[in-house]
Amino acid sequence: MSTDNHPFDRAVALVATGVSGQYQGQASQDYWNMVGPYGGITAASLVRAMQQHPQCLGDPVSITVNYAAAVGAGAFVIDANPVRTNRSTQHWLLTVKQADEAGVMQVVTTATAVTAARRETWSTTDQPMPEVTPAADVPRVPALVGAVEWLNRYEMRFLDGMLPMKEDGAEHDSQSRLWVRDNPPRPLDFASLAAVSDVFFPRVWLRRAKRVPAGTVSITVYFHAGREELAAAGDAPLLAQARGQEFRNGFFDQTAQLWSASGQMLASSHQIVYYKE
Repeated sequence: MSTDNHPFDRAVALVATGVSGQYQGQASQDYWNMVGPYGGITAASLVRAMQQHPQCLGDPVSITVNYAAAVGAGAFVIDANPVRTNRSTQHWLLTVKQADEAGVMQVVTTATAVTAARRETWSTTDQPMPEVTPAADVPRVPALVGAVEWLNRYEMRFLDGMLPMKEDGAEHDSQSRLWVRDNPPRPLDFASLAAVSDVFFPRVWLRRAKRVPAGTVSITVYFHAGREELAAAGDAPLLAQARGQEFRNGFFDQTAQLWSASGQMLASSHQIVYYKE
């Protein structure tokens, strides 16, 4: 499948409105979650808006996305504003707006981001990829009929941390490890890396085996790879790992890492998630 016809590329397709730094997109049913599009596809659309901006310097280094309200069906607009450009870094403010029932444009998502012109330096890692079973030897999770649609946009092969089948409130480790890639496979880029950084189920569902209402409030993705590393990763599965750290008074956090099949960390993320008792 060509990328132009891939569900992901259709979902993040943006058209310039004629207003400087403003782009229009369409909420994708292919990535629909319970009350709106999957949060990762919104983050991906924001990355795409920056990269389409004629003043964009370099490639994404980080993005923080704050989900103020659910994006609804239909059109939305992204305003992407490079508020400060230095010699090698650029700082962005972004918003997603959508018309309410009265036709009044409302902010539904805000974001800040940094892009940069990277240069080769001394580099190392303090968190190497864990030794795990290769993706080809791990069974693929079958299509989930009747589940939210965005789950069908990813090929998932769980090593551990699959959702408990029995909701009995029993406490478990919140860690998940899985091999994951776009379905159908698609060459990795910064937008799809941002999206897959949010692929994990809410950690509270694992920690206590009870599927309480939950939703991401804010996520930050750190891009550790440049274009060459993403090109080398191709469309092969990524090793994705996530765990919670603190669950308290209606909010928990989650830290996550994504490695290429060759063992290079491509991105890490941190998010704060609301849950309801």
